[in-house]
Order: sequence, then C-alpha cells, then structure tokens
Amino acid sequence: MITTATPAGVWLAIVPIALPIIAGASLLMLRKRLHWQAPIAVATLALVSLATMALFMRVWTSGTVVMTMGRWLPPFGISFTVDVLGALFACTASLVALACGVAAVQSIELPARRYGYFPFLLLTSVGVNGAFLTGDIFNMYVWFEVFLISSFGLLVVGSTRAQLDGTLKYGVLNLIGTTLFLIATGYLYGVLGTLNMADIVRKVPELDGAPLMTLAALYLTAFAMKAAAFPVQAWLPAAYHTPNVVTSAFFGGLTKVGVYALLRVLVLLFPLQLAGLSGVIAWIAAATMVLGALGALAQSDIRRMVGFLVISGVGVMLAGLAIGTGPALAGGIFYALHSMIALTAFYLLAGFIVDRAGSASLHVLGGLSSVPLLTTVAFILMLCIAGLPPGSGLWPKIMVVRAALEAQHGWLTAAILVSSLLTIITLGRFFLLTFWRPAVADAVLVEAKQPSWPGPMLLLTAIALLMGVYPEPFVQAASRAADGLLDPASYVQAVFGGRT
Repeated sequence: MITTATPAGVWLAIVPIALPIIAGASLLMLRKRLHWQAPIAVATLALVSLATMALFMRVWTSGTVVMTMGRWLPPFGISFTVDVLGALFACTASLVALACGVAAVQSIELPARRYGYFPFLLLTSVGVNGAFLTGDIFNMYVWFEVFLISSFGLLVVGSTRAQLDGTLKYGVLNLIGTTLFLIATGYLYGVLGTLNMADIVRKVPELDGAPLMTLAALYLTAFAMKAAAFPVQAWLPAAYHTPNVVTSAFFGGLTKVGVYALLRVLVLLFPLQLAGLSGVIAWIAAATMVLGALGALAQSDIRRMVGFLVISGVGVMLAGLAIGTGPALAGGIFYALHSMIALTAFYLLAGFIVDRAGSASLHVLGGLSSVPLLTTVAFILMLCIAGLPPGSGLWPKIMVVRAALEAQHGWLTAAILVSSLLTIITLGRFFLLTFWRPAVADAVLVEAKQPSWPGPMLLLTAIALLMGVYPEPFVQAASRAADGLLDPASYVQAVFGGRT
C-alpha cells in the first residue's frame, strides 16, 4: 500500500489530463454562454502547454516521473509513467492544440460553438495527452477511446454532406483498429496477468512459447490503422479535408498517437518480436512513404494534398522503427515532432489561402505572391516539409537515411529518397501554381470575412525553422527518448523502485 504523500512535482503527470477534463465538462454545462467558450478553452490549453513544458523539464533533469492512482502499489494501481518520449510528445501535442485553439477563436463560427466545438477540442486533447502519459496499456486503450469519440464530434460539427461522409469513413476504420487494440490487450492480460508496461517489460523475457509474436502483430495492425500506414490509410485523406481547417490542422498531429503507440509497445514491450517483424514494417514504411507522396502529387486540392503528405511522413517514422537502432529511432522520433509542428502550420496556411483566394484548388489559385506574409510562410514550410535546408525535416531524414545505410537497408534508403523527391516536386508545384503563377483569368482575390490573426501559424512556422537551423537540442532529446526505449531499466526502476 502507498502510505506516503505524493510529492508536489509528481502531480504534474496528471495536470495535462485533469485541467482539460475539468474545463471541457465546465464548458458543456455553460454551453449557452457562447462568449465564454473560446476564452476558457484557450486559457486551459495555455495552462496545459505550460504544464507539459514543466513536466518535460522535470523528466529531463530528474528522470521518469511516476504517479500511481489510489493507494495500491504497481502493478495493481494504475500508474501514469512519464519518460522523455512521453513528455516530448505531450509537450509538442499541447503546443499544437494551443495554436489550433487560438486559431479557432476567429475561424469557428457561432453555430459550431453552440454545438460544442471547444469542449470537443479540450476532450480530444485529454485523450491525446492521456495516451502519451499513461504507463498502463489498458489505460492507453481508454485514452484512445476518449480522443476517438471526441474527434467524431470535431469532425461532424457543421453537418455538411462531406463531413458526414468523412466522419463515417474515419469512424469505421478507426473503430476496427480500436477493436483489434482491445482484443490484443485482453489476450496480453490472459498471457501475462498484468497490463502495467513496466511489469510487462519484466515478465516478457521469462516466457517460453507464449504467443508474443501474435500479440505484437495484432498491436502492429491496430496502431498502423491509427497512424494511417499502408494499406489502411485511406480514411485519412477521405476525412481530414472535410471539417473546418483548424480541425484539420489539429488532426494532423493525431496520427502521431498511433506512431507513439507503435514505438512504446513494440520497442519497449516486444523488442524480440519487433526484430522478427522488422522486414514487414520496412515494406509498410516504404509503401506508405512512396504512395503517400504519389497521392499528394496527384491532388489539385491543397487540403487533400496535405493529408497525403501526413501519410508519407508516417512512412519515414515507421522506417526508423523498422531499422530499430538508437539513431534510427531517434530520427523517427525527431521526424514525428517536426511533422506535428510543420504540417499543422501548413494546414493553417491552407486556411489563409482559402480565405484570401476563395478556393483551395490549384486549378484556380495564382497570384498570391502579392501577399508577402503568405508567400514567406509558404516558402519556409515548403523547405521544412520537403526536407530541404534549413527546414526542420532535413535532419531527421538524414538521421534515418544514415541509420538505414549503416544497417545495410539500401532499398529502404532508396524509398526514403524517392519519396523525398516526390515531396519536393509536389510542394514545388504547389508553390509555383499558388504564388509564382499570375492570377488565373476570372479568379478574383477576396477579403476574408473577418481579419484573421496569423499568430498561431507564424509561431509554428518559426518553431519549425528553429528545428532546422538549430537542431542539436531536438536531436539530443530524441536520442535520449530512443535510448530510454531500448534500455528500459530506468523506466522499470522508476515504477517499482527497489521492489522485485
């Protein structure tokens, strides 16, 4: 039994979950006070972002933070276990959520607020942060359910035909993935008798003949669906372009929850099974990268194009997982952080382009070089996402490519380079048609319905540029996160202390 008081600093582990739950529930009760919705939501997201930054600093300086619910010791008590990997993802996701919340203040109209847009945004953030911070695999399933159900609300607010169609596709495939996740978790408990991740790490090496490969394959399938990896990626481009652009921007980071789950479960819990599945994951990664980039090149709608770029980026992260070495995993983690920042900013840029030009079609757009701010932001983000210097995507791709060459995965290296070339062509085409080309005949630039504040887009773009110009802190953080996955001794020690 736990008989001592929990230190004050450890409570940081649940602040990113407790705050938005309380605020989201309060906004539901205050749903008729529409003028309170946005200020309370943005203030809460700002506090959550500060809390995750403080949590990351504590983990960085003092090691893994563990808070066990109730008075039962692990593995019986449910533990929130925050290492560098979880803190990194939570910190980045909270920053993205804050940027989207601020952007939503002007982008989300009264009908959407009336139907609960901001409570849905907060509760989705709860699920995302919970998945990153939990140390119990069934608890992770619960948080997946929280953000999945809340994200349905965000997708369908507006109730257009396209939104309903996109929500149906998003919902069906994600529910299949969630069902596989639950089946695998029940199977895991039947085999090991525990769902605490640190306890699983201790017990897995002791098993002989247990169906661990089956479990690893089930988790791979479930989380690949969440991450929109080939061949179960079709739901993402079908759904992400249908809601308000701020929602699309927020969802651009949600696929990284699936990537995080793959890293956490396969590397930490099933390292030997990961080695056996590495060839399959490598082929999945290559197909995801190349087909995602080809899909983006084929699009004439900017938001559908960005959706396929999200898919292609997932392939790079999976390539790091497939190689499985420390530098490869660090490159994949760094690329996930870059993707969350840069692609969210790109979605927000797409919203500004639509507001200014009245269309998202490359057949119509042109002449936007007359708007210097949009031109500058578009050029910087193009460099970041394409992986060109000094963009943020350059260094993680170099890390993954170098690791692939060292592991003698020449064909995987070729897939990364081919997808990068296709991405450069896609984004170059976008920039030339949208900004460099003169305005198309009969296309008239329009004024936005209300002046939009570009602050969130500019902040994320500046961070993406910083990640490219000064990558050392991000490389160091990603490397330390990867080392924590490969050598979980400190993770287990933090949960169990000196007990065996």
